[in-house]
Amino acid sequence: MRCTKTNPFSMVNVTLFSQIISKLDRSKFNKLVIASGSDKHSKGYTSWTHLVSMLFCQFAKSQSVRDISNGLRSATGNLNHLGIRKAPSRSSVSYQNKHRDFNIFKSYYFILLKSLGQQAGFKQVKFRIKSKIFLLDATTISLCLSLFDWAKYKTAKGAVKLHTSLDYDGNLPAYVNITNGIKEKLSQKIETGSCLG
Repeated sequence: MRCTKTNPFSMVNVTLFSQIISKLDRSKFNKLVIASGSDKHSKGYTSWTHLVSMLFCQFAKSQSVRDISNGLRSATGNLNHLGIRKAPSRSSVSYQNKHRDFNIFKSYYFILLKSLGQQAGFKQVKFRIKSKIFLLDATTISLCLSLFDWAKYKTAKGAVKLHTSLDYDGNLPAYVNITNGIKEKLSQKIETGSCLG
């Protein structure tokens, strides 16, 4: 795979990406697929291919569905390692992004969170609090109104708000929600006896 401006992923990165994908428990994902029926009428673009495509989008910093499709297509020899038969077309990615229920991916995230766990790779300040600690944050992300007309925030500005609850003991968020930019901090149910910061 050539590393270009439009395709910043190198062969080394594809190998690393396939190693990350290999850590995902596919049997648990398949159980979710069967339970939800998310592969009905998928026409070859399975839920697993969709998941791999969206993860590739994040790791490769893809800017469009064309980047996802072309990036995966140029990794032809490595697609078997990713568990997909062929690179999806732009129209397939776009169509399934609009029509496939996101809840299968949400459920899988929580399954992975349990199995992979909160693995902190850094030393943290120890508090004299026995309860679990959660850190709350609400960050406003500016968007261009001409591209995202649904994200109205101010007269000439667009935005969404990212509400996050971070488990202090690890690196992963315990809860994330994206709302319109006007919304105040969301109240979120947490474990009884936990502390919010």
